[in-house]
Amino acid sequence: MNYQLIRCDMEHPGDVSKLEKLLTENVIEAQNIKAVIAQTEGDGYARGYATLAFQVLLSEKLGISYQEVFDTIPMMMIGKTGGLMTPHYTLFIEKEDEKPSTGDKRFAFGVADTRVLEKDEIGTLTQLDLVTEAVEKAMKAAGIESIEDVKCVEVKCPWGVGGSRAKAASALGSAVALKEIDREGITEASINEDHSLYSLKTSVSAGQEQVAVRIIVMGNSSSSTSDLYIGAGVMKDALDLEGLVESFQDAGLDCISFLTEEQKDQIVQVFVNAGADAIGEVRGRRHTMHSDALAMHSGILAKAVANAVVGSLIGETRILCSAGSEHQGPQGSNLVAPIIRVGGIR
Repeated sequence: MNYQLIRCDMEHPGDVSKLEKLLTENVIEAQNIKAVIAQTEGDGYARGYATLAFQVLLSEKLGISYQEVFDTIPMMMIGKTGGLMTPHYTLFIEKEDEKPSTGDKRFAFGVADTRVLEKDEIGTLTQLDLVTEAVEKAMKAAGIESIEDVKCVEVKCPWGVGGSRAKAASALGSAVALKEIDREGITEASINEDHSLYSLKTSVSAGQEQVAVRIIVMGNSSSSTSDLYIGAGVMKDALDLEGLVESFQDAGLDCISFLTEEQKDQIVQVFVNAGADAIGEVRGRRHTMHSDALAMHSGILAKAVANAVVGSLIGETRILCSAGSEHQGPQGSNLVAPIIRVGGIR
């Protein structure tokens, strides 16, 4: 299978004109779109509007109902942009390839859902276990044979219980699937409380539009014929440029500090989970994300900071930034997963 990503700008939350153009000009085929992640502006209503816009367009192209589009294609809308963040969406394309794989590991992804969750299951060990099963299923669908080859897990879950416990249960479930933590040591009291438990590869967003947990597992597989490769790394804090550069090195870019223009052109997308608002300081100096006038928007501020820092390295504002400290890396850290076009199979 050949796996590709296509990034498109959005002029407003319901703007799917770039996708419509790609479909009309036969650049891509609707049946090959397996998932969508969007960095949209606005609140939950705007996320719902964006989701509906994709449903309407893809329903027409695929000849299925709006609900069937929603049920079969994970659409993860990450709302509330800030700073220099540019609203955009990323299409996940999977299609059969006539040429065989060379055996070199290349970018691959798999999607999976849990069943619909009952309200009293959200944010519980039941949700955690269902997410573990779904992550394992998505990994298998991607043809990723080794856990070490998983580089990024994007999760969208129902809001429930204020959102935080729902996100926490999802992150812990993914961490169990990736063998980062031991399931036996987790209790209901651990969820969003024991921050020594976390995943270094999982980013979770919650939304009222979701009734099940939607999952995209990304990594590298020897069965993929893609010309893309994904890496991963951890910024210990929002200012950790060494950790940021190491994530691009893990993706195969030979860089020490700055990227050349040619290297920047190879970057297809970067997925970031921003955790600057998880604690009240950075490198021993306090910040005011939780105390100043914009305290209610601390997650937006954390995303804006991460977008600016990562964007300054790659010269790009269309970075997928989610915010979350619920077992998504050590508190205060950023998780980074760059996807690079390698320019042909090596």
